[in-house]
Amino acid sequence: MSKIALITGISGQDGSYLSEHLLEEGFEVHGIIRRHSVAETQNDRMTDHLLQNCHFHYGDMLDEMSILRILKKVKPTHIFNLAAMSHVRISWDMPAFTIKTNAEAVLNLLECYRLEAPEAKFYQASSSEMFGNSVDADGYQRLSTPMTPTSPYGCAKVMAFNLINHYRNAYNLHACNGILFNHESPRRGSNFVTNKVCKTVAQIKRGEVDKLELGNMDSYRDWGHSYDYVRAMKLIIDHKVPNNWVVATGETRSVRDMCEIVFSYVGLDYKDYVVQNEKYMRPEELKYLKGDSVLTRKELGWNPSYSFETMMHEMVDYWLSKK
Repeated sequence: MSKIALITGISGQDGSYLSEHLLEEGFEVHGIIRRHSVAETQNDRMTDHLLQNCHFHYGDMLDEMSILRILKKVKPTHIFNLAAMSHVRISWDMPAFTIKTNAEAVLNLLECYRLEAPEAKFYQASSSEMFGNSVDADGYQRLSTPMTPTSPYGCAKVMAFNLINHYRNAYNLHACNGILFNHESPRRGSNFVTNKVCKTVAQIKRGEVDKLELGNMDSYRDWGHSYDYVRAMKLIIDHKVPNNWVVATGETRSVRDMCEIVFSYVGLDYKDYVVQNEKYMRPEELKYLKGDSVLTRKELGWNPSYSFETMMHEMVDYWLSKK
């Protein structure tokens, strides 16, 4: 039987890595993209290999009929929902759009899935932001940790997470959640803190700028690599029993730690260049994230191949190569 994957958000960081992985696994890969006015910016994360070997369809997660049309045409065996308004800080500036895109749109997709492709397997990209500042006594967050989100983004993701559980139970669908903690790569948008730091460090090293403006330096996150995490997505969706899983490194670093590692990699001291700017602070701070992925590693056989340091060094090298 042919393996046909449909990926929403295919042009994002995770979508591009997942497409590469699925092509290696023998899948026919289809992706949904939104129409942009400038065609050249449509697929800037997609390599020539992906552009030549994937199939692209114009659609919008808020347009239920366009999703239904694509499902009818593609007839997927696997559906990966990676589409989202993904920038947590911006979710305060656009809360209504965030709720529509990250929650109501998931409902649209689930209804189309239930009606048109109920035999397919479904993966939902859930987020560690759902936990908010809830942390278990041992310092970890896991499936049993209460979800108390601290942003419109996190609130929307909680709704989507619960919709997946409801549709799985109510309609006997193979629908699962992957609760992925923060994951980065050179393909991450440079308005996210990890790639912002790496890009600016490269500019400072070249003498193009002389400072880096950041928000909360003592915000702690569990950071992994998108390359590793998309492989977890495939393991999750193909597990014989649909369920919810946590994907994380189990290590946490602060933004300050990140700056020290990245600046020292190019022979600089971050204290000479980093300044805090109030405009980058969140209205409600999420202080700490650290995921317990023991079950994912034990039951699915997943393990990350990148360390935090090798990931950050790769990202700096990418920006240093951009002359």
